[in-house]
Amino acid sequence: MPILGPNQYGKAENRVVRITRDGATHHIKDLNVSVSLSGDMDEVHLSGSNANVLPTDTTKNTVYAFAKEHGIESAEQFGIHLARHFVTSQPAIHRARIRIEQYAWERIEHGGEGAHSFVRQGQETRLTQIAHDGSSWEVVSGLKDLTVMNSTDSEFWGYVKDKYTTLPEAHDRILATEVSGRWRFNWTDDEQPMPDWETSYEQVKQHLLRAFAETYSLSLQQTLYQMGVRIIDHRAEIDEVRFSLPNKHHFLVDLAPFGLKNDNEVYFAADRPYGLIEATVLRDGCEAKIPADLTNL
Repeated sequence: MPILGPNQYGKAENRVVRITRDGATHHIKDLNVSVSLSGDMDEVHLSGSNANVLPTDTTKNTVYAFAKEHGIESAEQFGIHLARHFVTSQPAIHRARIRIEQYAWERIEHGGEGAHSFVRQGQETRLTQIAHDGSSWEVVSGLKDLTVMNSTDSEFWGYVKDKYTTLPEAHDRILATEVSGRWRFNWTDDEQPMPDWETSYEQVKQHLLRAFAETYSLSLQQTLYQMGVRIIDHRAEIDEVRFSLPNKHHFLVDLAPFGLKNDNEVYFAADRPYGLIEATVLRDGCEAKIPADLTNL
């Protein structure tokens, strides 16, 4: 006999833009918020009874009302407000998961009055996921679509070769990737001091960028590990980091048919296929909890 397994419901991708007006100077928080709720929800599946169902339209309205009532200090703080509200205000809801993408805007400096003009930044999308069951918290933040490149200080040689191997060894190559990363905080209950979410994000990003830039790379795997190590070593609030790094291959163009020597100057940027390097770096003694597949996190 079939039985109902784990289930959840909510409102996905609620786009909310919050403008904070400080006189003539304005500030923007631009979020895409997805709410997922679970608990005593079996009957809505089994019999169609909506007695325990908070409408998804209500969750949407809550997102917008909270943007007004609480403001948006950070993606993490906003998600915590929402998760706490849904779990504590509805007896049938035992767990809330809030996923947020944050889009960055940069102020346009100009000679006119006021500071209210912005251009959308294209560097990366900031991410966070808040999970709350009424007593404990799990906060996993991160980013995606952060494209980085080293034009030298990267090699790849000494690898296994068989009859299908055609890749020449490289002792000076371009290393490029599009960083997708998640990091798990060790803040799990309200008795602990809450991290400074904004400072933490900016510092983690700077540490991973510096590790990428400062590592003389013999493989993208080595670079990934050094990025994670630097974050764990410098950010005490984080216990686990997971990266998914596609190797954005750059191949030297053969210019010999034109009587030209290509001295590591002209490359073909191949978008696919690409090598995909993924790994987790943990604080010693901690357990890996971030899923291996980051597609839905």
